[in-house]
Amino acid sequence: MFLNHDEISEKSPKSKEEECESETLKSDPEREPETKESGALEAKMSLMNGITVIVGSIIGSGIFVSPTGVLRYTGSVNASLIVWVASGIFSMVGAYCYAELGTMIRVSGADYAYIMETFGPFAAFVRLWIECMIVRPCSQAIVALTFSVYVLKPIFPECDPPEDATRLLAACCILLLAFVNCWSVRAATIVQDWFTYAKLLALFIIIAAGFYQLCRGEVQHFTFEGTTDNVTSIALSFYSGLFAYNGWNYLNFIIEELKDPVKNLPRAIAISCTLVTVVYTFTNVAFYTTLSPTEVLGSAAVAVTFAERLFGMFALAIPLFVAASTFGAVNGVLLTSSRLFYAGAAKGQMPVMLTMVSARATPAPAVLAVALLSLLYLTVSDIFALINYVGFATWLSIGAAVLCIPVLRYTQPGLERPIKVNLFFPVIYIICTLLVVAFPAWASPQETGVGCLMILTAVPVYLVLIHPRTKMGCLSSVTNAATLLVQKLTLSLRPKTK
Repeated sequence: MFLNHDEISEKSPKSKEEECESETLKSDPEREPETKESGALEAKMSLMNGITVIVGSIIGSGIFVSPTGVLRYTGSVNASLIVWVASGIFSMVGAYCYAELGTMIRVSGADYAYIMETFGPFAAFVRLWIECMIVRPCSQAIVALTFSVYVLKPIFPECDPPEDATRLLAACCILLLAFVNCWSVRAATIVQDWFTYAKLLALFIIIAAGFYQLCRGEVQHFTFEGTTDNVTSIALSFYSGLFAYNGWNYLNFIIEELKDPVKNLPRAIAISCTLVTVVYTFTNVAFYTTLSPTEVLGSAAVAVTFAERLFGMFALAIPLFVAASTFGAVNGVLLTSSRLFYAGAAKGQMPVMLTMVSARATPAPAVLAVALLSLLYLTVSDIFALINYVGFATWLSIGAAVLCIPVLRYTQPGLERPIKVNLFFPVIYIICTLLVVAFPAWASPQETGVGCLMILTAVPVYLVLIHPRTKMGCLSSVTNAATLLVQKLTLSLRPKTK
C-alpha cells in the first residue's frame, strides 16, 4: 500500500502507460506546457490568489452562524472583543513563524514537511495520519453540511431541512468541487477568489449596518459587566476564538504552486491575517449594536438573527451568503488537503498513486482521495464529536511545527533563511499553544483520552505499512495494480525524482 518511487518503477510495466500518456499529450497540444516539468506541480498562483486561499479558508460558517463560544466563556461583550483581537494577533505570530518555515523548506505539506525535516518520519506520519484520515475530511464534511443547510434554508424557513436532502446536497457540493480541482488549478483558484469576495461582501454589509447602529448611539451592550475571572474559562474562550481563525497556515500547504514564494508568502499571510482580524472584530461589534448578549447566546445563527432585526425582507440574502462562504471554505479545504496527501505520498508515507499529477497539472488522485474520504464521513451520524476528539491534536502539531524553528536553528544553522524571525516569537507562540492545549484537555479529560487513542492508531499503521524493518511486502502486487488503474483513469503520471 505504501511504496516508494523506486519500488513502483521497478515492479510496474511503464512503457504502455508512458506511451498512452505521450499520445494523450500529443493529441492535445494545449496541455503540453502544463506537463513540461514531468508532472510536477507548477507555480501558477499569484499574490491575490494566495490571499484569497488564506481568507477563504479561515472564514467559513463560524462568524456568521454562532460566535457564542467566546462570549460564553468571557462573560461580557468587551472581554469577548479583546479575545477576538488577541486571537487574531496570536494567529499573526504563528503565521509569521510559518513564513520562515515556508521560505526555508519550500515543499508542499506545510507542518508535515517541517516536522519531517526536523523530527523524522515517525512524528511526521502521526501528524499526516490524523490530519489526512480524520481532521481534514471530517472538517470538509461538516462545512459541506453547513452549506447544504443554508442553501435549503429559504425553502424550509420554519423548520430544519430534511437530513437526507442536506447530506445529498453536501455530497453534490464535494463532488462538484472535486471536479473543479481536478480540472485545473486556475479553475480552483477562480472559485476560491470569487466566493471569498462574496463572503467578504456579506461581512462588509453586516459591518456597515453595525456602523449605522453605532452612529445612532446603540452602544448599551458594550460593557465589562459579568467578565469572568476564572483562568480555565478564559483559556477556553481563546480556544473558541482561535478555532475561528483556523486556516491561516493553509497557503503553506501549496507553496510549490505560489509564484515567488519568498516575496508573496509573507505578504499574503500579513495581508490576509490583518484583514480577517479586522473583519472578525468589527463583525462582532456590529452584532452587539443590535443584539444583546442573551440574544447572541440563545441564537443558533447570529448573522441570520441580526439580519431579521435590521434588513426586513432582505434578510433571506444572509443564508445565501453563508452558503457562498461555506462553499468557498469547502473548496479551500479540498485545494490544500489534496496537497497534503500529495506531500505525504512523495515522502513514501501514502500510496504512491497520490504522487501522480494529471495532464492538466493537478494532483487529481489526491483530490479524489480527499473527496472520497469526505463522502465517507457524510455517512457518520456524529462527525462533530469526532472533530472535537482530535481538535487538540491540530494545535499540538502546529506548536510542533513552530518548535522546528529553534531546533533547526541549532541543528541546521546553514539552511538558507530568506526570512529569519526573532526567536522571541516562536518561544511565546509555543508557550501559549501549550496553555491552549492543556486547559481544554484538563477540562475535558474524556474527550482528550479518546483523542489520544485515535492518535495512537497511527503507531500500528506505521509499523505494518511504513517502517522498513516491519512493513508487509505482500501487498505490493495489489497496490501496483491499483496504481496503474488510477493512472489510466486520471491520465496521470509520476513526477521524475531528482
